[in-house]
Amino acid sequence: MRLMQSDRVYVGWRYAQAHQDPGPPPARPEPPADPPGPGAQRPVTLGENLLNRPLKTAMAGTGVVTLIFVAAWASGLLPGRFALVGLGACGLVFGITGSAIWQGEQAARARRRQERDRTERARQSRQRSVDAAQLEHAIAYREWERRRQAYQSQQEWYPVTVPQGVDRVDVAGGTLAGWSATVTMMGAARLAAGSQVTVIDLSEGAVAHDLVRLATERGDEPLVWVLPDDLPRLDLTRNLRGEALADVLSLVVSASEEQSTTRDLSVDNAILERILPVFGGTATIRQITAALRALAQVGDPRDDLDRGLISESQLDRITALFGRSAADKVVIERAWALEAQLRKLEALGTDPVHLPPASLQVVSMDRRAGVLTNRVLGTYVTTALNHALRAAPGGRRWEHTLFLCGAEKLRGDVLDRLIDASETTGTGLVLLYRSIPGHVRSRLGRGHAAVGFMRLGNAEDARVAAEHLGGDHRLLVAEITETAGAALAGLEGDRHYASTVAYARRGERPLTDPVWSPVRRATRGGAALLDGITTVTPWGHSVAAGTGPADERQRFREFRVERHQMQELPPTAMVFTHATSNGRRIQLVDANPGIMTLPTAHTLEYEEYEQAMRDQAVRERSGVEPDGRPALRPPGETAGEVPVTEPPRPDADPPAPAPRAAEPSRARHAAPQTPDAPRTPGAPDAETPAAAAQRPGGKHARHA
Repeated sequence: MRLMQSDRVYVGWRYAQAHQDPGPPPARPEPPADPPGPGAQRPVTLGENLLNRPLKTAMAGTGVVTLIFVAAWASGLLPGRFALVGLGACGLVFGITGSAIWQGEQAARARRRQERDRTERARQSRQRSVDAAQLEHAIAYREWERRRQAYQSQQEWYPVTVPQGVDRVDVAGGTLAGWSATVTMMGAARLAAGSQVTVIDLSEGAVAHDLVRLATERGDEPLVWVLPDDLPRLDLTRNLRGEALADVLSLVVSASEEQSTTRDLSVDNAILERILPVFGGTATIRQITAALRALAQVGDPRDDLDRGLISESQLDRITALFGRSAADKVVIERAWALEAQLRKLEALGTDPVHLPPASLQVVSMDRRAGVLTNRVLGTYVTTALNHALRAAPGGRRWEHTLFLCGAEKLRGDVLDRLIDASETTGTGLVLLYRSIPGHVRSRLGRGHAAVGFMRLGNAEDARVAAEHLGGDHRLLVAEITETAGAALAGLEGDRHYASTVAYARRGERPLTDPVWSPVRRATRGGAALLDGITTVTPWGHSVAAGTGPADERQRFREFRVERHQMQELPPTAMVFTHATSNGRRIQLVDANPGIMTLPTAHTLEYEEYEQAMRDQAVRERSGVEPDGRPALRPPGETAGEVPVTEPPRPDADPPAPAPRAAEPSRARHAAPQTPDAPRTPGAPDAETPAAAAQRPGGKHARHA
């Protein structure tokens, strides 16, 4: 299966275990006690001998007396009559004692026979218990082995995508490294799907640097403007006329002033709408600023006349637009403000170049420029982009994805216009805010939007995020999420963009728009994306540094959604939430794109994988597919058939796990057993019962 599916917008990766740790193997049954040996019969025999000793003594004495009588009779010392009487008496004693001894022996034999029968019955009962215990242990061990195999071979990273119907993602908080991960993850997936991506970077931190390198490696030839140096080669308003241009420029000035009001915006718009017809409805920024200087009585108008920015007739018409009454103070004040702001755009479109369409376009601000200059330029790019979006034809959802990094620097009404235009045209919009000021707080998640919260250093912002999420949610943070963040500690260093349009060739039909020429490219899939992330970005190396040995599983810790812990999120971690029919869904997502290079990265979302496992269980039990079709089975296998294997002996060690084939380009990654606990050692290597039986002198040789 392809790692990335073109109809999905990937946000990051969720760590989850579909199969829990089975723990240690089941304990073996206790070996049976040794049966009683010959020594156990010795006390019984000794007691019987003690009981028969008087009778045997009497019988022996009677035998001696009998011999005396016979000797006396033979020698003539005793008459025969008396000898016969004595012998008769001795015979009587012999009969009495012999009968008693014989009866005792018979009773003893009966008791010994009963004892042997009882011992045999006890042995058979004990053997049946041992066999039952061994069978039960064998069944439990096979079940444990199946669960252990499922646990060790499971894939623990599942993709997290933007839900269907959501056309905007609001990301609040985060470091430059976290933003770089988010832009690279989402942007690279969209590029791999054949979509068009535009990044407006107002952060001055080059957060799309890795995405540009990745697109270059794929052969997309991205377009990068670094303002203000590339301002002569950029003109987003060249096709706007009259009211539209006046609206854009007045909004640029209004949004660049902290205390601007709707009244100021209306006055600015009215002034510009009256100036533009003087130049025939189309004018450059230099001509507009020259007219504003003349209107505001700033400097000598002859300087602009000498430079050819304005003619004598145009100057007369401009000075006659407004009278010299008390209202002139308002006009002069706003004309002065307009000129002060718009003069920073005078180089706009003065050196047009021919630029072929590209799948990735980046417009960024140079940190070496002034703060006010970057503010004006950023507002201009965003407002002009908004007008171009409104004029663009609609398309499929997320076919064009727009990232606006540093959106908190823009006013709320500018953001509202951009959001509305994106929803109308189906443009996927990702807004990244470093902080959560008041105008951002009221817009988080508004409309069809999902919200992601990254590290929030400010305590007030963390409180707002915790209240937005609500409840005492407990999520899992994998160890690799924290170790990869530590490995990228230097990512926020000296990173900058390299302009790709600075030396573009000039042409008669310049193409300077960064977004309005759709590019249809063949989808290259996930293989090229994996190679690029591993070779040209630091993200693949970050997860490799955080991956332990092949026989270890990754540990994790519990994360609670509350203010203090929201301030301690790892750089690439994001608490991602959106509304569903069953309530708000909250997940902890790792935006690190390097996770897709791990062998434990799955192609399905966690819920989809669970549903697939349930469907497979239904097929195995009933032999019928969930939709009612007969399940396909190998020849000779029937529904409900369970393979039977030789049960392991109770004194045999558990078998060693089968070795897994190593993948040279993807690091081995594993998961923990319990949160914040040391890893439980696995079962020791052992030989199978069959091998032990064949080994000379083995324990199972006698059972063969």
